[in-house]
Amino acid sequence: MSMQDENLFRDRISTVDDSGKRRWIYPKKPHGKWTSRRIIVSYILLLVLFVLPFLKYNGEPLFMLNVLERKFLIFGMVFTPQDLHLFAIGMIAFMLFIVFFTFVFGRLFCGWICPQTIFMEMVYRRIEYAIEGDAPAQKRLNSAPWTTNKILKKTLKHFIFLILAFVFISMAMSFVVGIEKIKEVWSDPFSYSGLFIAIIAISLMFYFIFAFFREQVCTNVCPYGRMQSVLLVDDSIVVHYDFVRGEKRASLKDRNKMIKSGEATEEEFGDCIDCGQCVAVCPTGIDIRNGTQLECVNCTACMDACDDVMVKIKKPTGLIRYSSEKSIKEGVPFKLPGRAKAYIAVLFVILALFVYMASNRVSVEGIILRTPGMTYQYPEGDSTHILNVYNYKLINKTASDLKNVVIKVKGINNAKMQVVPEKIDVIPEFGRATGSIILTIPVSEMKGYKTPVQFEIYVDDKLVHSPKTNFLGPH
Repeated sequence: MSMQDENLFRDRISTVDDSGKRRWIYPKKPHGKWTSRRIIVSYILLLVLFVLPFLKYNGEPLFMLNVLERKFLIFGMVFTPQDLHLFAIGMIAFMLFIVFFTFVFGRLFCGWICPQTIFMEMVYRRIEYAIEGDAPAQKRLNSAPWTTNKILKKTLKHFIFLILAFVFISMAMSFVVGIEKIKEVWSDPFSYSGLFIAIIAISLMFYFIFAFFREQVCTNVCPYGRMQSVLLVDDSIVVHYDFVRGEKRASLKDRNKMIKSGEATEEEFGDCIDCGQCVAVCPTGIDIRNGTQLECVNCTACMDACDDVMVKIKKPTGLIRYSSEKSIKEGVPFKLPGRAKAYIAVLFVILALFVYMASNRVSVEGIILRTPGMTYQYPEGDSTHILNVYNYKLINKTASDLKNVVIKVKGINNAKMQVVPEKIDVIPEFGRATGSIILTIPVSEMKGYKTPVQFEIYVDDKLVHSPKTNFLGPH
């Protein structure tokens, strides 16, 4: 039997039966070296979820994406809506990284880092195993009548699921509004009714996903599976079944029977004994022996299950392993494709640009523009000077108040400048100050009808920004 036999390939997704109804997945509890590694990674990420909101830098959260107040704190760096260009470059770099990572490693992110997989497989599914037992016990329980034992187990499971949903969403929301605000919401929900209702609604949705919707997020909703179908090539490293070594497959009973009857020889069979353990542990219910499929999240459960069987029948492990189609077909080691090297080069350039622009961003951004609808003027009784009126907006992009802010003009001799209001005492954190500037310069300093002008903004006698504009005069 060959893996390439077209009859092996299904024409529907694994979670739907022949009648079109949903088929509930009961994956067996996996164990093995790859599962242990994923558990460690998952618990580290869960620890970050619970610890990071409490960490502060200069009195502000170390990481917060407050879209409500347009306040973004990322490891000590403060970003405001005026840093939209940095956000755009960062998104380009992120999307390119996804393309590169998927091109080389397939859906590895889904199996190791994706929150959906971590919460489902490492939290909710393990609670289910602890309360209801492994896959066979769960099937028996679900098909059994509603006894006291079944009611207690189901009630306990869903109660824990609900509590965890509220906890996880509260911690996730702390990255938006801050952990202090979350504490206030839960201590006095009536004073923060809007935020409290939002947390309740999102938590119920979260509970529904992990209690009922489950793997359908990966198979029906998440676009990443479709994306990998476009990006994967023969050189991509994903969870692969070694069909060269595994085929022709047959159970131990069938192959022994055929060998004894003379219908086949031992050399005709591959290492796969068709035990089905790789299918039994799959959280999306697929058969990895049918090749790479969009439902496969590269969770490595099938790798551990197969290795366990190979050890028992005294065969080499790795029949299902991280590999590329090309490596399996041709028996050659993995080599980074040229296109992947091009992705890396472009990604490096974009990241270098992002780092340069982020490191040179100003703490105070000054926007100084000529007042709309006003042309140049001559001061009363003075035809040797020309004045322009400007509007200014100073934006504090830091998490602290800025004091003693002064605006000066640079590079024009005998210029006179009047700032209204005359003194800017303080610009609050993430706040702004607005006003007007009346700038008068001698006609002799004009360089045509449009003269470049550079202003300088000082905070505590330290230059923080130098915005440029134009000074208009007669032709």
